[in-house]
Amino acid sequence: MELDVRHLRALCAIEDTGSLHKAARHLGMTQPALSTQLRRLEDFVGGRLFTRERTGCRPTPLGRVLLTRARPLVDGLRDLVDETRAAAAATADSTGRLRIGSTASRALPGWLRRLRTNPAFRDSEPALRVDVSAHALLRLVAEGGLDVAFVHEVEGCPLRMPPGLACRVLVEREPQFVSLASDHPAARRSVVRLTDLAEDRWMVDPTVDGEWDGLLRALRSAGLKPRVLHGDYLTAANLVATGEVVALCQPTSRSRADLAIRPLHGDPVGVRLLLTARTEALLEAVLPDLRAAYREAAQQAPAYRERLRLAPFPDLRPPQEGVRGSTFA
Repeated sequence: MELDVRHLRALCAIEDTGSLHKAARHLGMTQPALSTQLRRLEDFVGGRLFTRERTGCRPTPLGRVLLTRARPLVDGLRDLVDETRAAAAATADSTGRLRIGSTASRALPGWLRRLRTNPAFRDSEPALRVDVSAHALLRLVAEGGLDVAFVHEVEGCPLRMPPGLACRVLVEREPQFVSLASDHPAARRSVVRLTDLAEDRWMVDPTVDGEWDGLLRALRSAGLKPRVLHGDYLTAANLVATGEVVALCQPTSRSRADLAIRPLHGDPVGVRLLLTARTEALLEAVLPDLRAAYREAAQQAPAYRERLRLAPFPDLRPPQEGVRGSTFA
């Protein structure tokens, strides 16, 4: 094992929050993963770095020695990254391109297609950055590295919104569906209960802000003690298709021959879809195209289309004719 900046950042987060759970959320990882990282680090340095008390985690004398040297390094690296991003932003701004950030969404292709024909963005080919972390994208908008960001906020796990950003809600509460093998017994149902999946293993991506906490909360509310695998969602799709795991998915996902997409009874897990931008004018310019693209993606997903037919979202009302927003310079 070698000591690197990830370990130092984790130590600082534990001291700042006073809690392994809060530090894990701040770092975008699970508490078990952070506990394992801390234990390995303590084995590496040869002593305990934190004590667990009723009031939280406190550094040991050895931990304070390490933190005294670690914090200036972490702060210095953050300053270096901020300066580099600012320089990159200045370079990107000179190109005149509209820089978009987004968490994964099936609305993206339609949004980009519409922006290319939007007169508000003359000769401005959109540049896209996709990231699993909503927090990372929001920071980039705040620092000038992106112009807009389309992100999701898991219910019960509020995002830390940087000050000064313009923000609009695209969908107040988007229900999350479940993906499972097409030959799974629960796939024969039009709506699946969490208890139908009591014997299944779930796969989650621990780097997606808030998703593991949201799923765990819903499963525990249903009286379930889930077996969990951690991995990215490309891997998850392959394992779901073979029946190894089940996984949460966006309702705009589409079934295929070996994989079924079903709504969950009672919509126990929801997310809020947010669009943020550096200015109000820019936000209003791109929002109508995103709303239309999301509506298109929803209509192309049979299970979600039926869900919206029974209970349409007011957030997705058709835009007013002729409203396109102001020109992006």
